Amino acid sequence: MNFARRIVVDTGVLVSAAIRPESIPALALEKAFLLFEVCVCVSTLAELETVLLRDKFDRYAARAEREVFIEGFRARALMLPVSQIVTDCPDPKDNIFLALADTVQAEMLISSDPHLVDMHPWRGIPILPPAAFLVGIR
Repeated sequence: MNFARRIVVDTGVLVSAAIRPESIPALALEKAFLLFEVCVCVSTLAELETVLLRDKFDRYAARAEREVFIEGFRARALMLPVSQIVTDCPDPKDNIFLALADTVQAEMLISSDPHLVDMHPWRGIPILPPAAFLVGIR
């Protein structure tokens, strides 16, 4: 049995971390990697790639830099299959993050998405914005 601490980070936080490396989301992501296994699934990783490689982010960071971020994230994150189906979130596209957190028994979910943050706590899993995660987790 693996007793490692696990966490899920939503796409919005990851995008912010990628395009603003000194931002609170970037600091939260680094802290998450230091203290937890950051968990992803095929769907959440695909969403990150799709969103982060949109042309609208060209003015914030070169495409090549964003590709490097994705590769680095993929190399550090723990890829796991999702076995749960969740329909609790008012925004259906966010249910995958809840399903992943539930499946991997995550200690928490880091999100800046109001649809997710407003559900805090969900099934006993805290849903924290990056700043609250930075301040409250050791």
